[in-house]
Amino acid sequence: MLYHLGDERFRFMWDAPPPGEWVALDCETTGLNVHRDEIISVGAVRIVGDRILTSERLELLVRPSRRRISADSARVHGLRERDVQEGLDSDEAMMALMRFIGSRPLVGYYLEFDLAMIHRAIFPLLGMGLPQRRFEVSAMFYDWKRRQLPPYQEPAQIDLRFATMMKALDLPMESAHDALSDAVMAALAFVKLRHLLEDA
Repeated sequence: MLYHLGDERFRFMWDAPPPGEWVALDCETTGLNVHRDEIISVGAVRIVGDRILTSERLELLVRPSRRRISADSARVHGLRERDVQEGLDSDEAMMALMRFIGSRPLVGYYLEFDLAMIHRAIFPLLGMGLPQRRFEVSAMFYDWKRRQLPPYQEPAQIDLRFATMMKALDLPMESAHDALSDAVMAALAFVKLRHLLEDA
């Protein structure tokens, strides 16, 4: 993969990750189309062991280059065109995000969507997507809940909504659809689920 790396300054992302460290992240976007919409907000926080280092966080507004923020998306995350017009351009934001992540594994709730958006944004810079290992908290929650089901109950009945997951884990639910708050809540869920799955 490194043979195809477009910018040698980011070789550090392929280093061995610091032991017991992760980065939880979340993005808000102009809409939900991974082929056309753009990132307008990024939130990320470092996890070290069982601690969520909110003092070591990344919170960025990103100025979209082409897409306007859809009315449906604005109702969800509350960000309007004027809120992001002074944001970073996409390349600058993605470089800051890659430096913040380093080689640490990634944590998130429905991380696949966020990474699809990030990979499209960084491909012109790197020629590839992020190489880090990923931990999807909804999948971890599903595994934990499935282990508790009686043999006759179908796992399809497991509710994977964010609020349901946080309530089941007895974790605080902050205002959703703020990138940094969502990253912190995903980090809380990850730390608790990691122990629950180890103990099961």
